[in-house]
Amino acid sequence: MNWVPDQAQHAGFMREALQEAEKAYAKGEVPVGAVVVQDGTIIGRGHNLREADKDASAHAEMIALREAARSLGDWRLNRATLYVTMEPCPMCAGAIVQFRVGKVVYGTPDPKAGAAGSVVELLREPRFNHQVEVIPGVLGEECREIVRRFFRDIRK
Repeated sequence: MNWVPDQAQHAGFMREALQEAEKAYAKGEVPVGAVVVQDGTIIGRGHNLREADKDASAHAEMIALREAARSLGDWRLNRATLYVTMEPCPMCAGAIVQFRVGKVVYGTPDPKAGAAGSVVELLREPRFNHQVEVIPGVLGEECREIVRRFFRDIRK
């Protein structure tokens, strides 16, 4: 039987992703955090580390997905849900499709690079061999605010 989270559980896991975003913020990284959940258990965590790692692919989602795959011993994450504070970019959306993630829950849209409908729609592209269920806007204001705070602080 598959575990199906309710709205309160979605919010709880998004709070875990926000904790990851706070870690990125503390390191001077754009504050995006992610967790991967399967059967009610977090199996992967990540936050942006592009600057620290000098690696353009070190996005929160990529790190969390890799950790989840290692946790399961399988790259197929079709029973997993990715919670991420910001809408995935095209690179991360491609990885989400390749990892066969079942569902993505995100907080705030990314009007400049969002690939779950804001700029392009890659997660539900019917020509791909895998489509991902998407739930937008969970704790959206909190997720938006940490990014606003980060860029406000940088401008000071």
